[in-house]
Amino acid sequence: MAKSSLSESGSFWRTDGFVGVLVVLIVVLLYLGSDFIGTLERRFYDVASTNTSSSRHPSDRIAVIAIDDRSIANIGRWPWPRGIHAQLIDKLATAKSKVVVYAVFFFEPQVDRGLSYIRKMKEVLGADADPAGTPSARSEQLARVMTEAETALDTDGQLAASLKSAGNVILASSFTLGEPQGNADQPLPAFALKSALDENSAFSLPALRGQQPIERLGAAAAGIGHLNQTQDVDGAVRFEPLLVNYDGKAVPSVALLAATQSLNLSTADIALHEGESVQIGQLRVKTDAAARMLPQFYQARDGKPAFSVDSFDDVLSGKILASKYADKIVIIGVTATGVGTQFPVPGNPALSPAEAIAHVTSSILGEHFIVQPGWGAGARLALLLLASAYLIAALPRLPAGRAAVITLLLLTVLLGTEFGLLSGAALWLKLVFPATLLLIGHLALTTKRFLMPQADKSKPDEESAETKRMMGLALQGQGQLDMAFDRFRRVPMTEAVMGDLCRLALDFEGKCQSDKAGAVYQYMATYSKDYKDIKLKLNQAGNPSEAVLIGGSISRPGGALRFDAGAIEKPMLGRYQVEKELGKGAMGVVYLGRDPKIGRVVAIKTLALSKEFEGDELVDARERFFREAETAGRLQHQNIVTIFDAGEEHDLAYIAMEFLKGKDLADYCQGGRLLAVPTVLSIVVRVAQALDYAHHQHVVHRDIKPANIMYELESDTLKVTDFGIARITDSSKTRTGLVWGTPSFMSPEQLAGKKVDGRSDLYSLGVMLFQLLTGVLPFRGDSMAELMSKIANDEARDICSIRPALPAALARVVAVSLSKRPEARYQDGAQFAFELRAVLSALMGDVAALGGAVPTADRQASSVAEKTAQFVATVPASATEFEKTVVLASTTSTLKPPSAKAGGLDT
Repeated sequence: MAKSSLSESGSFWRTDGFVGVLVVLIVVLLYLGSDFIGTLERRFYDVASTNTSSSRHPSDRIAVIAIDDRSIANIGRWPWPRGIHAQLIDKLATAKSKVVVYAVFFFEPQVDRGLSYIRKMKEVLGADADPAGTPSARSEQLARVMTEAETALDTDGQLAASLKSAGNVILASSFTLGEPQGNADQPLPAFALKSALDENSAFSLPALRGQQPIERLGAAAAGIGHLNQTQDVDGAVRFEPLLVNYDGKAVPSVALLAATQSLNLSTADIALHEGESVQIGQLRVKTDAAARMLPQFYQARDGKPAFSVDSFDDVLSGKILASKYADKIVIIGVTATGVGTQFPVPGNPALSPAEAIAHVTSSILGEHFIVQPGWGAGARLALLLLASAYLIAALPRLPAGRAAVITLLLLTVLLGTEFGLLSGAALWLKLVFPATLLLIGHLALTTKRFLMPQADKSKPDEESAETKRMMGLALQGQGQLDMAFDRFRRVPMTEAVMGDLCRLALDFEGKCQSDKAGAVYQYMATYSKDYKDIKLKLNQAGNPSEAVLIGGSISRPGGALRFDAGAIEKPMLGRYQVEKELGKGAMGVVYLGRDPKIGRVVAIKTLALSKEFEGDELVDARERFFREAETAGRLQHQNIVTIFDAGEEHDLAYIAMEFLKGKDLADYCQGGRLLAVPTVLSIVVRVAQALDYAHHQHVVHRDIKPANIMYELESDTLKVTDFGIARITDSSKTRTGLVWGTPSFMSPEQLAGKKVDGRSDLYSLGVMLFQLLTGVLPFRGDSMAELMSKIANDEARDICSIRPALPAALARVVAVSLSKRPEARYQDGAQFAFELRAVLSALMGDVAALGGAVPTADRQASSVAEKTAQFVATVPASATEFEKTVVLASTTSTLKPPSAKAGGLDT
């Protein structure tokens, strides 16, 4: 006999160490091939870097003046005449501001159309003199007026004069960043060169081209700095490029230039320490190899922003005195909606360029920058290797509890170290990568241990192989075959054990449990496929791979019976002979059966209680099942399926019920196969009446849907099925804690796990009516979460928007039945049926105009006409008043129709 060693499960590829190696490789590939870990690192940096100690406060020497929405509303459309900017600069100059930074671009001249004509008129006037060359008195007066007009219209001239007079205004330039392939198109203008530094050692960001202020303004400014923000892949700005290199000249940023001039220094006082820092006087700003610094973005304190932002209009109009800005660095920029550009920074989802300059300038002056240490890459690599060694070598040897504690401790140390260094010492040591490796590796190994449990080597072997075999035989003799199989599997395989297993399989077959017998044969085949007639037994038992092991017992999904082709007798459930399988559901199987004593053909619906519950829950579920079966058996209604019997055998609880002809309504819920509208209304009226009867018997169905309504078109007969089984599977919790049901048809309160009553069934009936009329469900989603959200929060579409020919009165009925709140729906099935009968009576004059596939049209139309006449005869005279009341209730949540019945049935 061929044997297979149990040590095969310990092969290297299944060991924890191999899983550790695999996880390390996957996480490294994830880091190299995607930005997932980089995104986590940046998010962690944003949180930690803004949670700085109280010693880091924004400079009180910096103020921001915003060109905001109110300023544009009061002063006029943007861009403003530059004379307005000149007025503000004059005010700040008078107040003796230290430095003024204008975060507004002046790349194009601003020429008034009338200015050129004024100048031409001056030329003509200069030629209009007497022969002696002396202008007349009138000409002199006109010349003065024209000179005044020229000055007023020349706003660039006004701004240039103000810039020159102030002598402390920094203007912004902009560059297109990138590595140039040749020489620049044109050098920096002379006025920009005054603020630039010589730099040819790649200690700056290279630029392809640039835009400068117009020469008239640039020459009058105190300095020109670049206003370029470099964004990370997520669009956030975290770095400040202090230098941009254009044509061999390093142009400082406006923030760096502002800080320099505020210290009474010039660009000649800026020293570059390549790859390390930029020094201004005694201030040394740490940078990376491209002269980029990590500024401190300050957080609001006590509900106040880091830098107060004043309105341009308030300062210009005098509401805010210019003296407020004496000896301060004043930054002026646009924040108005649709004009200014804002971008996210650490701790702030939207920051304007002017505010960003304030943060960066304060960081430079206060030395509040954040540093990435040179040894950081080596430290991260070392920690990454240590984490890998822990996952591969140490974690597999640790018990689960101790491993969880150690992993949590290591994660806390890694992330706590990075957080502490960022928030306390302004050092960015990137440790999210090794922390992520540690977390993913621990989860992977824990999952592997759960899914592929290894033998517990620490537990001593207290029982000998023979003792286990004898216990298995004893259990087999007591009829406890599942427990016997569990014992036999713990015994090393021998010829004797193979014989025991063969007899055990025969015992399973004797109990009509061929699936379990097949599982035994399959277990035997793993050791010897040639043992006796095991191949034939496997073929007769079916495919044992369908067997599922749950808690030591084996069964087919749903606890199904096996029908062997070679079997002499058909299996029995109680007194019923099982003929064949009719269908499967989520919780069980339906069979065609026959009572041999009286020849009655029945449908047998089964439920594997022992596979859904265990322990005390199984006892409770069994009691509830038979109590509910008894309750459903008391329902005697022409439109409710009749229950004949209930019992339990072969670990299956079963209910024998009336065998129905026809098919369920699910086939009539698709476009092109819809039933005629009168037929649909006739069906739903009868279902509503059946539910009304059941609810008054204190029975709630909980799973009303087309698949649970059997309908035979030829005889126009209808039955509501699945009373009882839906109740037990819904009102009891399975081991996973889920409530069973059909989500698309469940009411909002049922999805929320609240106590439900008959009004929940009427909501489900409204969903079914919607689908039978339109061919679609009122709510659909790509995921369970999306579907549940829509059912709980969204209003259903008007059925007339899907099928315009449907009457508005019918649309109102559907809308009331689908109300989110139970008190706004129909309070019982009688109300629902009443409304539908009223609509049906109005429809009979135009059945064909509504469309819809109507099988066996003549017979169906005749049947519908007869039933409609019966319905119309029963419609009360007060139908119009009742309809008004229901529509009002859908908006006021106060439903008080005539003879309304309480809907609060006990569930």
